Amino acid sequence: MTSSRTSRWTLLIVSIGLFMVVLDNLVVNVALPSIHRDLGASIQSLEWTVNAYVLAYAVFLLTGAALGDRFGRKRMFTGGIVLFTLSSAAAALAPTSGTLIAARAVQGLGAAIVTPLTLTLIADAFPPQRRGVAIGVWSGISGIAVALGPLVGGAVVQAASWHWIFWINVPIGIALVPLSIARLAESRGPSRHLDLRGLALASSGLFGIVFGLVRSQSQGWTDPEILVALGVGAVLVIAFILHELRTREPMLPMRFFAKRSFAVTNVVSLSMYFGMFGSIFFLSQFLQSVLHNSPLQAGVKLLVWTGATMAVSPLAGFFSERYGSRGFMAAGLGLQAVALGWLATLAGVHQSYTSMIAPFILAGSGMSLVFAPSANAVLASVSTEEVGQASGATNAIRELGGVLGIAVLATVFTSHGSYLSPQQFVDGLRPAMWVGVAVLAAGGLIAAAMPFSIRAKAAEQVDTVGEAVPAA
Repeated sequence: MTSSRTSRWTLLIVSIGLFMVVLDNLVVNVALPSIHRDLGASIQSLEWTVNAYVLAYAVFLLTGAALGDRFGRKRMFTGGIVLFTLSSAAAALAPTSGTLIAARAVQGLGAAIVTPLTLTLIADAFPPQRRGVAIGVWSGISGIAVALGPLVGGAVVQAASWHWIFWINVPIGIALVPLSIARLAESRGPSRHLDLRGLALASSGLFGIVFGLVRSQSQGWTDPEILVALGVGAVLVIAFILHELRTREPMLPMRFFAKRSFAVTNVVSLSMYFGMFGSIFFLSQFLQSVLHNSPLQAGVKLLVWTGATMAVSPLAGFFSERYGSRGFMAAGLGLQAVALGWLATLAGVHQSYTSMIAPFILAGSGMSLVFAPSANAVLASVSTEEVGQASGATNAIRELGGVLGIAVLATVFTSHGSYLSPQQFVDGLRPAMWVGVAVLAAGGLIAAAMPFSIRAKAAEQVDTVGEAVPAA
């Protein structure tokens, strides 16, 4: 068991790493017009400047967790930070849109290595009875990054140039690498075998599914390219599941999903990312396209939403550790559904920002009630040695939920509205958000129906720690 000082250093280092990679997932969107002017990028190139990161990130999350279990979590976390920092510099120096897209893909790979290992390192550094607050802080940091993404992007582009949205990662990465080497404790997963066949099947299957979802926004769901990508991806994922059921040392034990706490928590996470992040995608544009805010103004106004996430997440982590995660997750999805329904009802071309403040706070609070409790639930449903595998799976499922949410809501949006005028934008926004409400409500009902307390499961793990807990 690590010392209290090592635990604090671990939380600080992994939180900064998480902040950096989550921020970069969002910061580029407001810089796209500047990139278009400087590099002469086509619409398709601009699309892939964003999607290359998302695609690599979602596809390699399971791989990042598996590599950490095999070669050492500290080593792979540090390597992921190095890769992310170097690719950030390459993106800042990119002379063409093609080079920028390639650098963004490598950034996504680095982020996919870092993200699941942040939760694994926290689980290894903190005893079970202290993880709730640590995970709450970890979730709050993620919320801050979500909050500041559009704001930082707009401020940097307005004050300097788009290159600096990538340059700001470089000094952070340079500072994190020696800190990680000096302060993090090394740990590995229970298996020393790298499941290469499982890695290949999972990565290629997820690539097909995520590629199809991303491209469906521009090509349409019936395009042959989309149908082939989704179909092949689904077949490969099924082949991955069958392989994992047979192999002696799987990279993702399928028995995890036999535990209702793990399975239902992942359904909750997918529902939240589908409903909320699909809706945020359009609400950020609503503030600019309909209410005529600049990118910087839109980022500032969205802080009300995400500011609630920062405030509530640590409390949610602490109390879910004491009282169980099920009620918090069900209430969180319920609050988000109410908030989105409220915003969909209010949406109009003459809407005032002040009318959006209350539902924004409600939505941010609801997200906080899911973030930390769902992480607690995943940790409580597996052993400490298996946290890397479980974290990689949960992160991959969440990212798929976000990509699927944007793709489906974009389809609903284009079926009822367009970008041609503010009124047509609102006409498409309302039904898209109601789809998000339905998915969130369904996830909340599933969470409420969970037939046992995750807190009891966590208590069992505390008991197994024995004398190490009071010593720590």
